[in-house]
Amino acid sequence: MTDFADMVQGYRRFRDKGWTEQRERWSQLSQGQDPKVMVIACSDSRVDPMQIFDVAPGEIFTVRNVANLVPPFETNKGFHGVSAAVEFAVTQLEVPEVVVMGHASCGGCAAALSGGFAGREKGNGGFISDWVGLLDAARDKVKAEFGEGAEAKRELEHEAVRVSLANLRTFPFVAEREAAGKLKLRGAYFAIADGVLHVMDDDGVFAPA
Repeated sequence: MTDFADMVQGYRRFRDKGWTEQRERWSQLSQGQDPKVMVIACSDSRVDPMQIFDVAPGEIFTVRNVANLVPPFETNKGFHGVSAAVEFAVTQLEVPEVVVMGHASCGGCAAALSGGFAGREKGNGGFISDWVGLLDAARDKVKAEFGEGAEAKRELEHEAVRVSLANLRTFPFVAEREAAGKLKLRGAYFAIADGVLHVMDDDGVFAPA
C-alpha cells in the first residue's frame, strides 16, 4: 500500500473477506469491548501490535506514540492523551495486564540519544524534542556506559520500556491495582530484523520469548 486509494482497496478486500468471515465477532464487538490487555507501543509503521501478537479484533486496547513512552502522572491542566488512555484501560475496561512494547531501530530513541531536535521550534522538531525529553535521564546513563553507537541505541530502546513502566507506577490507580494483584505490568521488545520478540523479566532483563 502506498496511499489512501490503496488503503480503500484494502478495506474492500477486508469487507468482502475478513469482516464477513468474522461476522459473529464483529456483531459482538458492536455491543462493546472487553480486552484483557493494554499495549503501549511505538507509532512506527513496522511494529503493529495486532500483527506481531496475531490477535483478533477487540482483544487488545492499544495506544501508540513516538518511542512507546508513558509520561509520569500529572494533575496540571492539559491534553494528556496517553494518560487518558491508561486511565480508561485500567479504571474503565479494568484490563488485568498492561504491556509496554519497544522495538529496534526506534527513531524516537535515536532522537533522544543524539539530541538532534534539541532547541528547535514547534513544527520543526520541537514537539519531538519535548516528548523524547522523557528519556533525558536514561539517555545520560546510557551514554555514560555505552557511548553513542549501536549498543547504546539498543540499550536506550530497552530503557524506554523501563522508563514507561516506572512512569506507569506513578499513577495512583495503577500502583494500587498492581499492589493488590489486580494488574500486571510487562515489558517487551521487538527486533525488526529477525522478527524476535524479547520479554522483560522482573529484573528488567530482556530475553527472547
